[in-house]
Amino acid sequence: MKVTLSTAAFLGELQTASRVASSRSAVQALSGVQLEAGDDGLELRATDMEVGLRLQLDATVSVPGSVVLPARLLLDVVRALAGSELTLELRAEQHDVELVCGTAVFHLRTLRGEDFPRLPEPPTADIVQLDAAAFIDTVARVARSASRDETRPILTGILVSASASSLRMVATDSYRLSVKTTTLETAVTAPFEANVPARALQELARIAQQAGVEQIGVARLENQIVFSLGDATNGAGSAVLSSRLIDGQFPNYQQLLPDSADHELRVAREELTEVVRRVSLLAQKNAPLRLGFNDGELRVSAQTPDVGEAHETLPIPFAGEPFEIGFNPEFFRDGLESLESSEVLIKLTSPLRPGLIESADGSGFVYLVMPIRLGT
Repeated sequence: MKVTLSTAAFLGELQTASRVASSRSAVQALSGVQLEAGDDGLELRATDMEVGLRLQLDATVSVPGSVVLPARLLLDVVRALAGSELTLELRAEQHDVELVCGTAVFHLRTLRGEDFPRLPEPPTADIVQLDAAAFIDTVARVARSASRDETRPILTGILVSASASSLRMVATDSYRLSVKTTTLETAVTAPFEANVPARALQELARIAQQAGVEQIGVARLENQIVFSLGDATNGAGSAVLSSRLIDGQFPNYQQLLPDSADHELRVAREELTEVVRRVSLLAQKNAPLRLGFNDGELRVSAQTPDVGEAHETLPIPFAGEPFEIGFNPEFFRDGLESLESSEVLIKLTSPLRPGLIESADGSGFVYLVMPIRLGT
């Protein structure tokens, strides 16, 4: 294998591939990136057995071939190079790759190529095309609510469903729940539903945004889902991200959403968010954020023993019996920050019932957060 290509272009794609390469596997090849040189240029491949990524690069291929190199070391080397163009050449007898850039020469030992798994090819049929901007935005709204607890893998995913002109994503860690329904300008050709690891969708959204693609192709296989990105507006190459699907039944989230609430309050989102951010500084060591409702005002407060306390009031259209409800400050703030509307609807029933945060502009975002029982 021998290829010549732009250093900057290689560095950009290598940074993306390195995020996917495994850092914990006992299989050494999974910590590497596979370089596949052929008629179409150079393809970078990386996987941790959950997420797989293929990135296509323009390159002059003198000798086609394939090699696996340590992802982190290769990234550090390429990042340090000063020249605008580099050449990679496999030296089979020495079991290394010679990297030349200007007067700099590196010899990097290869990893066992036979240990690197085959990544799925994007299918040529049954591909659903989704608007990339809508997809990216929907992922951003719900991803914070996905669980990071690997002992409950079903909750580490985002339930993605598309049908007719609707794209919906749902995530929950059992303490909060995010649901975002996005209206698509173009109806999908075939409906699908899949529980996809949140990490895979966040990486896909990052790649799609950086590449400036307009469409994302989606194909669901038996136990995998494959996303194809191409026709980038900024000249970047195509990309294919594959991910295993999470087994098991996703929670019936619809039964968790209350049909009604005793109090429905419309509040300026940015003002409330800033108050919550400030007061939350004194909600440490698992102390709750307290929301006290009285006629015409909301009192946001927090107190941590041996640290301090804070409170701030906001005028709101509240009427009725005063009450106080507590929330995890980070979870409550996440719900507010996941909105884009200038006003937010807060729906509450009692201090022991979940609270709802919704977009006041009807943009299809609903955030449910469980309360914390407050002491006297």
